Amino acid sequence: MDMKTRGTAEMTAAMMISGTIGWFVVQSGLPIPQLVFWRSLFAAVTLTVVCLAMGLLKPGVITWRQAALAAGGGVAVVCNWLLLFESYSRASISVSTAVYNTQPFMLVALSTLFLGEKVTASKLGWMVAAFAGVLLIAQGKPGEAGSDYLLGIALAASAAFLYAVVALVAKQLKGVPPHLIVLIQVVVGTMVFLPFARFDNPMNPQAWTMVVSLGALHTGVMFVLFYGALQRLPTTLAGTLSFIYPVVAIIVDYLAFGHRLVWTQWLGAAVILLAAAGMTLGWSWHRREVSGQGG
Repeated sequence: MDMKTRGTAEMTAAMMISGTIGWFVVQSGLPIPQLVFWRSLFAAVTLTVVCLAMGLLKPGVITWRQAALAAGGGVAVVCNWLLLFESYSRASISVSTAVYNTQPFMLVALSTLFLGEKVTASKLGWMVAAFAGVLLIAQGKPGEAGSDYLLGIALAASAAFLYAVVALVAKQLKGVPPHLIVLIQVVVGTMVFLPFARFDNPMNPQAWTMVVSLGALHTGVMFVLFYGALQRLPTTLAGTLSFIYPVVAIIVDYLAFGHRLVWTQWLGAAVILLAAAGMTLGWSWHRREVSGQGG
């Protein structure tokens, strides 16, 4: 199997795993803070094994400053999980996932503010389009939606912002093995959410199955596949395959819970994903003239 084929298979698997996270969260039946603790714990165990196997747990691999930055990013990571998971029961997995895909635009805004990166006209256009998509979703509240619908959208958008913060921190950690960064982050998450562990309240077998999967499979294995794919694929192909995640999430939400989007929500989700694709793949709003035509 050549590198590109293997990378494509890894990225596809990683995104399909990610697309089922919502189902596992809902099926666990656990309070979200408790769920985040167990996900962090089992992810930490899995990634410790991975980092040991890769020889990453030795002196000199990461500096104290880099470890502190990774730990700060860890707080943002687990709080991002908390907000996203809380949004599922309020706005549905489909809507929350669509809004969550505004994260590339949050990253552009943060990079402009803190890193001095310039925003091109095309990027600004995609950001406006994504905001319009969120507005379409927000006003497309279906009749059966609860009163917390707009709160769910706000939680998903806040989760996207925190994920952009994590990405901004990651930009300062170039050269540090990503598996080690994620390990530090989930260890921090385990400590932050330890007060919510509820050891005095035994979980049923289904809940254990869900949290073990969310930690070991949906975090540990998924990140190994994801970063392996990024090392083997061109950026454009990796960016394209990343949109498998929201598509799978929408399908799972429909098949498992019967959640159907109204037409304005479909339109809003499509606009957000199109804008995210345009931003990720560097599409321009201007037509390029084809050279060599005429005479």
